[in-house]
Amino acid sequence: MSRRGPLKSAVPSNIVSPVRRCSRTACGRSAVATLTYVYADSTAVLGPLATYAEPHCYDLCAEHSERLTAPRGWEVVRLTDPSAPTRPSGDDLEALANAVREAARPPERPGGPGGPGGNGPRGTDQAEGGRRGHLRVLRSPDS
Repeated sequence: MSRRGPLKSAVPSNIVSPVRRCSRTACGRSAVATLTYVYADSTAVLGPLATYAEPHCYDLCAEHSERLTAPRGWEVVRLTDPSAPTRPSGDDLEALANAVREAARPPERPGGPGGPGGNGPRGTDQAEGGRRGHLRVLRSPDS
């Protein structure tokens, strides 16, 4: 009885890639989402990339998953990955702008302007057009 080691291919293959690719024809980008059709409900479900490649699912790259449309009469359900980073919303950007405005505002002196410790009324409004480091502070139109 002879003992053989694992089979080795005589010809190395560059066809099989460990990275899953987009299922769309002629697209070589990495897959980021998995598309599954639920025929009974006329629904196309697009979710995060599945752990394993399934035979009746389609892996899509970011561009093709964003442009996905379903046949007429079908519904597209897009599931989000809770661990994926989210894009900042308008509220996030407004909160960031308010924090920058607050950080750029000069500290109040004890006693306020004109009081003890103050240098009299301020000649210019420091919050509008003032510079602090590399940031410029602009007053919002509604304030």
